[in-house]
Amino acid sequence: MEQVTIYGRESCGFCVRARSLCESRNMPYVWVDMIEQNMTKEDVADKIGRAVHTVPQILVGTRYIGGYDDFSAYVREL
Repeated sequence: MEQVTIYGRESCGFCVRARSLCESRNMPYVWVDMIEQNMTKEDVADKIGRAVHTVPQILVGTRYIGGYDDFSAYVREL
């Protein structure tokens, strides 16, 4: 499994769920706390190559997956 990258905020319930899903499935992941890293949605958009309106924003390897619902569906397909 490629590494999952989660851009989000500690105060976001869906961000916490995405991390928990990775942990429950033993998926390697990197958590990027946007507040701690002083990142804006525009900064994340620059990294993923598309506009960002919500968090979390999740990638698997270099493949953009989307938000929590998209990631949850992706994981179910594995």
